Amino acid sequence: VQLQASGGGLVQAGASLRLSCAASGRTFSMAWFRQAPGKEREFVAAIRWSGSSTTYANSVKGRFTISRDNAKNTVYLQMNNLKPEDTAVYYCAASGRGPSSEVGDYDYWGQGTQVTVSS
Repeated sequence: VQLQASGGGLVQAGASLRLSCAASGRTFSMAWFRQAPGKEREFVAAIRWSGSSTTYANSVKGRFTISRDNAKNTVYLQMNNLKPEDTAVYYCAASGRGPSSEVGDYDYWGQGTQVTVSS
């Protein structure tokens, strides 16, 4: 499975962005992680294939929404009220298992898309 992420950019604090990740095939779970300079990759959000189960990092709850369009094999991350601390490279990931917040549980990774939030 190949993943292609897009939608990053430079925005001001309080703005919104929507990230997209297109998969070349069907996956059971998809997720977004992010990595800021000098920091480890961290979990952001995950969703089950059916869309019935989602999970979020505490730092983004209430601001970010993960969703998916199975007809397009695409997962989205709607990011609202962005903060400077959200600045990172965002990676989408896919797994044949249930949603997880662990990097090691994902088999496929996209190339990453940069999100920069200025104050």
